[in-house]
Amino acid sequence: METREKIIIIGGGFAGLQLAKTLNNKNKKVIVLDRVNHHMFQPLFYQVASGRIEPSNISFPFRKIFQQSRNTQFRMTEVKEIDAANNKVITDEAEFTYDKLIIATGCKTNFFGNKELEGKAFGMKNTQEAISIRNHVLMTFEKLIIEKSRSDDGNWNIVIVGSGPTGVELAGAFAEMKKDILPRDYPYMNFDQLKIILVSSTEKPLAVMSSEAQEKSEKYLKDLGVTFMSGEVVTDYDGDKVHLRSGKEISSNNVIWAAGVTGNVIDGFPEEKLIRNRYIVDRYNKIKGYDNIYAIGDIAYMETPKYPQGHPQVANVAINQAKNLGKNLLKKSAGEWKEYEYDDKGSLATIGKHRAVVDLPFIKFQGFLAWYFWMFLHLMLILSVRNKLAIFFNWMWSYINKDSSLRLIIIPTKKNGTLQ
Repeated sequence: METREKIIIIGGGFAGLQLAKTLNNKNKKVIVLDRVNHHMFQPLFYQVASGRIEPSNISFPFRKIFQQSRNTQFRMTEVKEIDAANNKVITDEAEFTYDKLIIATGCKTNFFGNKELEGKAFGMKNTQEAISIRNHVLMTFEKLIIEKSRSDDGNWNIVIVGSGPTGVELAGAFAEMKKDILPRDYPYMNFDQLKIILVSSTEKPLAVMSSEAQEKSEKYLKDLGVTFMSGEVVTDYDGDKVHLRSGKEISSNNVIWAAGVTGNVIDGFPEEKLIRNRYIVDRYNKIKGYDNIYAIGDIAYMETPKYPQGHPQVANVAINQAKNLGKNLLKKSAGEWKEYEYDDKGSLATIGKHRAVVDLPFIKFQGFLAWYFWMFLHLMLILSVRNKLAIFFNWMWSYINKDSSLRLIIIPTKKNGTLQ
């Protein structure tokens, strides 16, 4: 009997999950390792952070996904090191051997080495961080309604650093929350004092999109009352004030960092295998210098004639690298393998109700039609029918009533000094 090749996939994000699905029920033994037990649909984290949808609606347990699989197993554990010489993955609880290893660990928030900033500002790269933002922002108003005599502006300001899609979408969501929801929840508070401030190092938001999208998104932000600070770089944050390179300061107790990402690199690889915290891979996603170790998605750095500086760290790249590698792994001969080539499908972002921008290879459009297109596309990308229906219902309820009922403050309790 032929022994099945053992493939370990580290990470269950867009790349890791797609690879596992491509290999599902094929003649391979697949083990998926992840430190959490679920896949997360990251493009909608901002809606969890602003109380639009529940985290369970965009989270999908791996064991449920692979419940009917005959060849795929899942293990919840945190990988500590790769022992490439012995084909081993070392985790908190155990060691796993492999024939082929695929690293799909994705990215985390990049605070550029500023530990003070990292300790005080909120990132938004996982479910826990999105829930923490929601808790912290809502707790701000619960405290303010009791401490009415306090005049500290920092209690009101919500500062978002970074004007890419995440920053822009968050700013729009909080601006609508300020206008439509918070005054009804707290009728005796004056929300004119609440400022949504978007700090951008570029002159326009959505710098990677077309000039039309940039101009329109800036207009949408201003229409919603968002303060857009262009050409500003945050140098520090002490928990009370945001310090800018220009010398300006912004008082805030709510700072969300959406200004960049960096790779989740695993110990065990020499520095020369990395560029900008990403593994250097060839056109087949094989890490250079190794015969049986691959990297896909955000963590992979692949130079091609079209992308001499590596591919953008977006979901479309991750998914299609995983599909290409999965098909290659199923071929009998390495001579049949196909090189990866990125086909840019376009980009889009939403900035509140009836406000969105879409850049496709063949057309660019903005406004309510772009907004409906954004909603439809994201709804189709959600994994399960149940979750599609739950999100659709929440969106329709919010559309009709300009409200949501998902503003729960969930804070872990302490027992004997530890979180429970």
